[in-house]
Amino acid sequence: MKRRNFLRTAGLTAALTPFYHKGFSITPLPSNSMFSSLGAAASLSGKIMVFIELNGGNDGLNTLIPLDQYSNLYAHRGDILINQNQVLGLDGVDNTGLHPAMTGLRNMFNDGLVSIVQNVGYPQQDYSHFRSMDIWQTASDSSQYVDTGWLGRMLDSEYPMFPEGYPNQDAPDPLAIQVGGFLPLAFMGSAFPMGMVVPNTPDGLDNNYLNDIEEPTPASPYGDELEYIQLMSNKGQAYFEVIKEAVDAQPNNLSNLYPSGNYLADQLRVVARLIGGGLTTPVYVVSIGGFDTHSEQIEANEPTAGFHAELLGRVSSAIYAFQDDLRLMGKDDIVAGMTYSEFGRTIASNASMGTDHGAAAPLFVFGKGVNPGIIGENPQIPNTLAQSADVPMVHDFRQVYASVIQDWFGLTNLSQVLFQDFEILPIFKQVSSAQEEKADVFGVGNYPNPVHAYTTITFNSFDNTQVTINLMDAQGRFVMRIAEGKYPTGAHRVRFDRGSLPSGTYFYQVSLNGMGVTKKMLVF
Repeated sequence: MKRRNFLRTAGLTAALTPFYHKGFSITPLPSNSMFSSLGAAASLSGKIMVFIELNGGNDGLNTLIPLDQYSNLYAHRGDILINQNQVLGLDGVDNTGLHPAMTGLRNMFNDGLVSIVQNVGYPQQDYSHFRSMDIWQTASDSSQYVDTGWLGRMLDSEYPMFPEGYPNQDAPDPLAIQVGGFLPLAFMGSAFPMGMVVPNTPDGLDNNYLNDIEEPTPASPYGDELEYIQLMSNKGQAYFEVIKEAVDAQPNNLSNLYPSGNYLADQLRVVARLIGGGLTTPVYVVSIGGFDTHSEQIEANEPTAGFHAELLGRVSSAIYAFQDDLRLMGKDDIVAGMTYSEFGRTIASNASMGTDHGAAAPLFVFGKGVNPGIIGENPQIPNTLAQSADVPMVHDFRQVYASVIQDWFGLTNLSQVLFQDFEILPIFKQVSSAQEEKADVFGVGNYPNPVHAYTTITFNSFDNTQVTINLMDAQGRFVMRIAEGKYPTGAHRVRFDRGSLPSGTYFYQVSLNGMGVTKKMLVF
């Protein structure tokens, strides 16, 4: 083989070959394309988000069970429905419970570590696995085709010169990491993928795999390609060292709760070790498949056993161990996680003890930083329905993304990342430090708080700002519009009379030209 052909092949091999270190393997570059690259950056507001993909379309009605709809549910899916006396109750919640295999998540909910968003989906459901997952990963409308991912756009906007100059002293770590599989579309930025893949299956290690590929490149298209490969290989070596340091700094997981033979738990163990080792990577993605339960969703005559029960048990126990690991490592205050699936399942079971592709389903967000509870109401199950009827969407999944972007990562560019503005859901206890700074700039607040008869909401307007103030209840449901209109530059005060509003916890959102600030209001 000619040297230049060897270099071209060697460069590709270096870009795609994983290495083995301390019990798990690392791919220094994304494993699905020679044009994939690495991004590195400091963490966003010091926060980390772990996204857990439930691939296949999870049956939400057998995951979070609406007990107030049980008789109608039984009429439509009695052969697969969990027995009512086996449903796991949730502290402080009436008429809603969890699948009995989800004891770990039930314990976390009762400990104030889980926020559940009901009926999450998107308008005009596509029902195709591939198209629906593309919609979730790009945050597009169902009729819109986009070749960039929502996380890629979020990270691209914060690091517009990527990949030039990375890694560097201020941004030494990978920007986003997928554990196992291939680089997700969600990571794709405007020009380059913004992350890397870390497999969790052992492979060979060759510490010298990046050596001897440097030479001057010719002024030709081939030379440009070779130069790109050399650049990516050098970045691979840099991230190789960063990840090795993190693994060495956290050689073992501290929790002993990780179940064996659990693929998702293995992935979360890797994530915990990298976080515990000091890696500031703000975005991780892990996944578990098998949720496309068209048949044999349960074992015959035993709804608490079978494929779906096993999957939910793996998800619950893996998250429970991961949260315990973060606590023991002292990292649980900066890490949150969420589950998502491309769609839910039909209300009625089919003739094969399974369910078919549906629309909306519940979504779980967990961590010390969440407002514990359930956002939204149980889905309403009608007396009669067609075989293909499914749970309608109430919350657009992009509302969840918007809440993550603004209230967890502290960013304000929602319309740039999500193509439009979406209402923030009260998922997180408090906004991030960057969001607090924005709130200070806008002067958003209210006094008195708690509210007895009335309160005054304050905010600062700039350049004839369009302002909308909405009130939401503790479940994130719209209650009323307090004010709307254009306000001139300056400080403003809006009086809000409580009237007949019941006592409780509420959230008010002040939206100024599309940039929202959400704060808590107590009414007594």
